[in-house]
Amino acid sequence: MKTLMIGNEAVARGLYDGGIGLVSSYPGTPSTEITEFLAEYDGLHSEWAPNEKVALEVAFGASLAGVRSACAMKHVGLNVAADPLFTLSYTGVNGGLVICVADDPAMHSSQNEQDSRRYAIASKVPMLEPSDSAEAYEFSRAAFELSEKYDTPVLLRMCTRVAHSRSIVEPGEREVPEKKKYVKNPEKYVMMPAYAKRRHPIVEDRTKALAEFSENCPFNRVEMGGTDIGIITSGTSYNYVKEVLGDSVSVLKIGMTNPLPDKMILDFASKVKKLYVVEELEPVIEERCRIIGLDPIGKSLFPMIGEFSQKTISAAFGIEDAPTVRADTEAPARPPMMCPGCPHRGIYYVLAKKKITVLGDIGCYTLGAQPPLCAVDTTLCMGASVSGTHGFLKASAPDAAKRTVAVIGDSTFIHSGVTGLINVAYNGSPSTVVILDNSITGMTGHQQNPTTGYNIKGDPASKVDLEALCRAVGINRVRVVDPYDLDECERVLTEELEADEPSVVISRRPCVLLKYVKAASPLAVDREKCRSCKRCMGLGCPAISFTDGKASIDATLCVGCGVCGRLCPFDAIGGKGETK
Repeated sequence: MKTLMIGNEAVARGLYDGGIGLVSSYPGTPSTEITEFLAEYDGLHSEWAPNEKVALEVAFGASLAGVRSACAMKHVGLNVAADPLFTLSYTGVNGGLVICVADDPAMHSSQNEQDSRRYAIASKVPMLEPSDSAEAYEFSRAAFELSEKYDTPVLLRMCTRVAHSRSIVEPGEREVPEKKKYVKNPEKYVMMPAYAKRRHPIVEDRTKALAEFSENCPFNRVEMGGTDIGIITSGTSYNYVKEVLGDSVSVLKIGMTNPLPDKMILDFASKVKKLYVVEELEPVIEERCRIIGLDPIGKSLFPMIGEFSQKTISAAFGIEDAPTVRADTEAPARPPMMCPGCPHRGIYYVLAKKKITVLGDIGCYTLGAQPPLCAVDTTLCMGASVSGTHGFLKASAPDAAKRTVAVIGDSTFIHSGVTGLINVAYNGSPSTVVILDNSITGMTGHQQNPTTGYNIKGDPASKVDLEALCRAVGINRVRVVDPYDLDECERVLTEELEADEPSVVISRRPCVLLKYVKAASPLAVDREKCRSCKRCMGLGCPAISFTDGKASIDATLCVGCGVCGRLCPFDAIGGKGETK
């Protein structure tokens, strides 16, 4: 039965119908929904792992046992999983293994624009790249068979537009192959140098075989139209090319982006007068064309930065834009910001007030860098705040420790912050680490993690005791504060910054968007008492504004957290001010 699906749902259904038995992932936009949709199906094990490296290793273990398995991650997550990926290319698989990676051109929710096709080439692993939901279903289902036939993990590359756009899918029936028997084989699976040397030639032979397969595989196709212009393209760029240029040009649509079909490309190029390559981000296809002797027009015309669109294609080929419907007025800009009542706001207010250097991390709390708080100095990658603070203090004057902290979320701390904290304790710096524990993985949409006490299906699970964990790795000073209590936060932070040893401050308050968190009555401003000092505006709460020279609170946004009321020196903000 035909149905509309977003690309990530189609991937999940394709993996399910392809006989998946296990999925392990760490949430990361735009890949998160793949695993969430899979968790809704029976007949397989689904889980959130602490990080992407663990997720891929879990999937490998299931593959080793003879079960078809998968993991999903965003592009920067593939950096974390790169270690097992490169060696998995050598060991190969038993049951089929699919690695779903979602790139994020234009960095809608990411810290860089890396192109995962580079990983496929470097690790010598085949990559499939769908351009819509129908192909997302077909490619993910077929990836298991490709994996088992060629004894290799398979990368399935999504991007934000394909992952989150909808198109028609006609799913089939689930087919679960017989579980493959595990046979002890150290020469295949034990990658110490002597065995690894024997596996490398196998990888090279496999790459040649996959290159031959790509010449006639169902993932690549030629659509002949006008022969003045020929365009080689892939992924979501294919849709833009077809929408703007239609059949006026000939198109070679690449669905298997590694290895590329050299003979097919050369044959296609011979049938057109002028050759173009349209691909987002890196010139991967263009470079391959040049290696095999072609001279296409590519990045000299199309940008290496950001997403493409129909306008990108129109502008490149000198075509007037199609008419569009526009609103009479421009919508006001709405920069990303922490939610009203966000538990991170209080701790950031104190840090900004004390003019503390803050090494930040990846999470919704990264928004603490935004005005008016401007409380975050750096954000690099998952876990870097803790390790970076240690290095910063080792390279700074001793008194720097009294005005420097690391901030990291509970999920991110488990992902890769705990190793940095071990390093802090082991190599001895008086680092102050603030764990922002909001009882959920917030940025990617409220996924459970090992600190919440629940698994991916919402069932009770073991819960990491953050205080005990920090003490176990060698931190003697561990404090817990309520970020709504500004006085307590300032007092504890002041004490820990003065300490001559490492310390951890856990700022604990659940995310206000969690269903079990009930908002209190909204606060209100007594305009007679308000002295227009604008101290409440320094919180950056979207519920607070300045109207006619006085502070004002939007009752439809305020959750009654009470932070602004505690902050006001004139008692002009009143109300219950406590969440339940």
